[in-house]
Amino acid sequence: MRVKPIWRPSPNFGIRRGDARPELIVIHHTAMKSCDAALERLCDPASEVSAHFLISEKGEVFQMVEEHARAWHAGQGSWKGITDVNSHSIGIELDNYGNTAFSESLLVALENLLQELLKRHGIVPDGVIGHSDMAPGRKFDPGPHFDWKRLEQKGLAGKRGTLRFDAEPNTATFRELAQSAGYTADVDDETLLEAVRLRFRPSATGPLAADDYSPLMPTT
Repeated sequence: MRVKPIWRPSPNFGIRRGDARPELIVIHHTAMKSCDAALERLCDPASEVSAHFLISEKGEVFQMVEEHARAWHAGQGSWKGITDVNSHSIGIELDNYGNTAFSESLLVALENLLQELLKRHGIVPDGVIGHSDMAPGRKFDPGPHFDWKRLEQKGLAGKRGTLRFDAEPNTATFRELAQSAGYTADVDDETLLEAVRLRFRPSATGPLAADDYSPLMPTT
């Protein structure tokens, strides 16, 4: 289904630096009491934050910033060595507080929007990431209730690895694999593990384990 966004312009944007183009899509959750409250904040010049799109719990798609412009959604962080993520990405906010499952209407609308954005900008599925992926320890959205597997199965996010890691777990090897997958933010080992788990194993606890490596391994 073709997406027809509701235009709600935000003044909080600029030009993409260095002739950058969108090659990432960063998914957020609003963590606010309502979609209207999120819209108000994202369009308030005093907040100095914005995103290109916001999807309501009902599946309504709002657009606040033109896709060619640089929205202010990602902040400090890094993904695959890109540190100015705002200049290289499109930001999508999801109407969810972070402590409940995302509605079916919202997820369907997100899938339709992602299909169009990936095609329009030539973005590969690996370029669809969470805010927590590029800003480990600083951000935790879209959170443990977001269904990344669903996007992967539809070709709308990079597929997790399936190979078993049989060696003894060690932080150096884990960091090397994580960095190869895109986790290039400068964080300590504990924060890095937390970020990878939030994406791939949100219910996992305890020290580094062999199962933490598998999502970062090549697919079969």
